[in-house]
Amino acid sequence: MEENRLVMTFKNRIGKQVTISIEDPRDDLTEEEIKTAMETIVAKNVFKKNNYTLVEAVGAQIINADIVEYDLIL
Repeated sequence: MEENRLVMTFKNRIGKQVTISIEDPRDDLTEEEIKTAMETIVAKNVFKKNNYTLVEAVGAQIINADIVEYDLIL
């Protein structure tokens, strides 16, 4: 099984990094769309972590991983 995940990294108002992950992003998602979404999250104060607002978009990456699951019930 393959898993794709968009991981967006932000800085909060006390300078700590916060990540937000989205499973199965669109295959045709563009860098500009990601940047716009992250800027909107910051501008509209959409999320808080431990009551600290996000103040800056730092980076983003799409991670593709192959996942192998094992049934370990005996």
